[in-house]
Amino acid sequence: MFVLKKIISQFMMPIPLTLLLLCLVAWMLRHRRGHWRWPLLLAVSLLVFVSSNFGSRLLLEPLEQQYAYQQQPIVNDCVVMVLGSGHDDHLAVSALQQLSPTAMMRLQEGLRQTRFGQNCLLITSGFAGSNNQRAHSDVMADAATELGFPRERIISLPLAKDTIEEAQYLRWEINQTPFRLVTSASHMPRAMAIFEQIGTQPQAAPADYMARQGVWWALSADNLLGSQRAIHEYIGQSWWWIKSHW
Repeated sequence: MFVLKKIISQFMMPIPLTLLLLCLVAWMLRHRRGHWRWPLLLAVSLLVFVSSNFGSRLLLEPLEQQYAYQQQPIVNDCVVMVLGSGHDDHLAVSALQQLSPTAMMRLQEGLRQTRFGQNCLLITSGFAGSNNQRAHSDVMADAATELGFPRERIISLPLAKDTIEEAQYLRWEINQTPFRLVTSASHMPRAMAIFEQIGTQPQAAPADYMARQGVWWALSADNLLGSQRAIHEYIGQSWWWIKSHW
């Protein structure tokens, strides 16, 4: 199910979907089918929209603005969980440099959140995936140590493959203890819904904001990346809704 979900979501991303539409146009032209201009127009319009500042912000802002930037002190037990994102342990560099940009942003915010409490426990999560030797959670833990956080106050959850499993493993680890949940701002609405439904008590601490002011018509790879992340979240929310109601 995990692999199937990944495959389906990949084909719904902007670039694969655009390529599928262009393949349809090529097939229609080769077989002299009519109305090929409509899928061609749709492919071009889709690529322009998701690559524009206007399109990227339109998709991202409803997700990123649902939870405020977290600045409140942690009064009782201090537990901060940073959700995994990705790394490349084939690079012969420090653990911090092996992290993806998204993972680095999440970890930095997680460490900032630990300064709002006393003797905080930092929890990292994420499995190795198919391309790495080490679990992502262990690389995140090493990176946090490189930034000065005590290793004895880090718990690694190396078996979690997605947000649902991260929530399940965390519940087994801390049960009903309230905690700060750190993930990308666009991912936060889905993450909060999952963690709350599974029975934990998260407090949102969003990071890694991607919606940026700019010339509305400007096309860029950064805008495309932001649109892709937002589309991934909308697909993920739909998948979670179906999974929760069936």
